[in-house]
Amino acid sequence: MTALDTTSPAQGRRQPRRPRGLTAHILLMAAVLSSVFPFLWTIVMATNHTQDIYKSPPKLTFGSHLLENIRHVLNTIDFFGSMLNTVMVACGTTALVLFIDSLAAFAFAKFDFPGRKLLFGTLLLFMMLPLQLAILPQFILMSKIGWVGMLKALALPSLANAFGIFWLHQYIQNGVPDELLDAARIDGAGFFRQYWNIALPMIRPALSFLAIYAFVNCWNDYIWPLVVLTNPDHATLQVELAQLNVGHTTDYSMVMAGVLMAALPLVVVFSIFARGFIAGATEGAVQGT
Repeated sequence: MTALDTTSPAQGRRQPRRPRGLTAHILLMAAVLSSVFPFLWTIVMATNHTQDIYKSPPKLTFGSHLLENIRHVLNTIDFFGSMLNTVMVACGTTALVLFIDSLAAFAFAKFDFPGRKLLFGTLLLFMMLPLQLAILPQFILMSKIGWVGMLKALALPSLANAFGIFWLHQYIQNGVPDELLDAARIDGAGFFRQYWNIALPMIRPALSFLAIYAFVNCWNDYIWPLVVLTNPDHATLQVELAQLNVGHTTDYSMVMAGVLMAALPLVVVFSIFARGFIAGATEGAVQGT
């Protein structure tokens, strides 16, 4: 007497493997390569001569002229002086943006006061306006208070960042429980105590993202420093790098070497603040499971 075969026909047939996962991986790899290629091309251009770039087909391998191109950059512009100016402005502006925007967002999200909806709606309206419209009023304001040509004129227009307030408002509204604030009020905590001891520790991932956003925007700003900084000694890095791209013949290998050097601090800042952003997002995902 033979044992009965309990394997159903459906189980005995091997299910065909869906190409869905393979297609997704191919699309992701194509997206990664398209995103990374501009940076690789920058490095290739910075390590070769300009003549190598104009070849047909162009040279796509790394060269050995990076130090030579960096030397040309340092001899042409005041690279480190302008970088120091940019670091001071970007760090100071980022710190003030985090404090002012988080304070305003906390008030909008968790406190009811007259005109709150009108003010927040006006804030959203300002987010839709192009930043170029504010250059002339800002310059007139800087001229009246005597800040034209000074580095502090770069920080003032960026302090109340509309996007930063909106971003933190949405995060605080959903991420800071009202019960904790009510308990703090019962214990006698005022507005600033609630903000500093309860809200700030809970919105660190949002602050990390805003720090990256504010620092990169300030670091890459070109138009406003070009307009308001009349003193060449106070020039920022982007204004100085623009001086490399002048004349009838542009040494693109030297320009790319300068761009590569200017991008290194951004990588450092991203690596510092991205840890807090990713750690906070991961912590929230684990708690939600």
